[in-house]
Amino acid sequence: MKNTRIKPIHFLGIALFFLIFAEGCQPKKSEEQDEKTTSTMKKESYGTTKDGTAVDIYTLTNAHGVEARITNYGGIIVSLKVPDRTGALGDVVLGFDSLSTYIASNPYFGALVGRYGNRIANGRFMLDNVEYKLAQNNSVNHLHGGLKGFDKVVWNAEEGEDGKSLKLTYVSMDMEEGYPGNLTTEVTYTLEDDDALKIDYKATTDKKTVINLTNHSYFNLTGDPSNTILDHVVMINADQFVPVNSTLIPTGELQSVKGTPFDFTSPKPVGQEIEADHEQIKVGLGYDHCWVLNGNGMKQAATVYEPNSGRFMEVRTTEPGVQFYTGNFLNGTLTGKKGTVYQRRSGFCFETEHFPDSPNQPDFPSVELNPGETYQTSTVYKFSVKNEQ
Repeated sequence: MKNTRIKPIHFLGIALFFLIFAEGCQPKKSEEQDEKTTSTMKKESYGTTKDGTAVDIYTLTNAHGVEARITNYGGIIVSLKVPDRTGALGDVVLGFDSLSTYIASNPYFGALVGRYGNRIANGRFMLDNVEYKLAQNNSVNHLHGGLKGFDKVVWNAEEGEDGKSLKLTYVSMDMEEGYPGNLTTEVTYTLEDDDALKIDYKATTDKKTVINLTNHSYFNLTGDPSNTILDHVVMINADQFVPVNSTLIPTGELQSVKGTPFDFTSPKPVGQEIEADHEQIKVGLGYDHCWVLNGNGMKQAATVYEPNSGRFMEVRTTEPGVQFYTGNFLNGTLTGKKGTVYQRRSGFCFETEHFPDSPNQPDFPSVELNPGETYQTSTVYKFSVKNEQ
């Protein structure tokens, strides 16, 4: 028999043919799909303040399509869209449709709060034997930085080169709202590709002062704030909380949560004990208290699960406490995004912080900042879904 041999070049030709054919059958990525593989940021005009200062709004979108819209007026998180268990995006923070509404009437929706988040008793504190007097803008007490706190100023904005972050800076002048020292503050929002919104706070001063920065977003994980947050299942990593008096100023003690409606060491619905016959529930008209977090450094502060949507939020922070507020003072007088009327308990806050009235409470962790020191804290709100009903 004649010995015949197929030349190797024929095999190469056949292989090349099938490679080209297979590649041609692969669906090509659309431009939209390509865009979703990287983080993006878009800057737009958001109007002007009453004195004519221009304000912008920045839209951060991560690789999964999660979207955060943040304005440099007050550093406000205007919207935060995250998926439910079906993949549908929903806005999970309360707010307004326009800058003018934020300026006119705003219970700190989404805002950066400073110089001092939460309350200072009687609007005064002592620092090195000098008494400083602050605005009494919450009954007899000082709240969230005063009449024009950090939530009501226009911050300088700088877009991160990676398209993931927005850096806001503001210089609070010496004795602004009664606080000593020229305080240079830097807050960076970063929308990560693991669907976490990270907030990094940094500040320096040229004179001894006090500081306690936080963000005051109101969340509703249903994506529809016409629903209450009472069915949200909450866990708080804290064995103690800070009891308060009738004006919501700390009594100075730390109280165990065990055996009280304040025990969220195991997950439970917000509404389970929010109307309990307990002195502190009556004082706060629900939950409006600071929990003393377990652990040091960056740690888990809380988790929230919304059963209908499947949305799950984890809160991590370097701060020693977190204020859990259940929208007790929302009363139907504010109309928010898309005409939604915000009723009582249509949103909740997890304000990571030092304890209220710390400048007047020597046994609480210090909130003093000296020249040459750097105030630095971080908080992360991470979103995912659970499939169980």
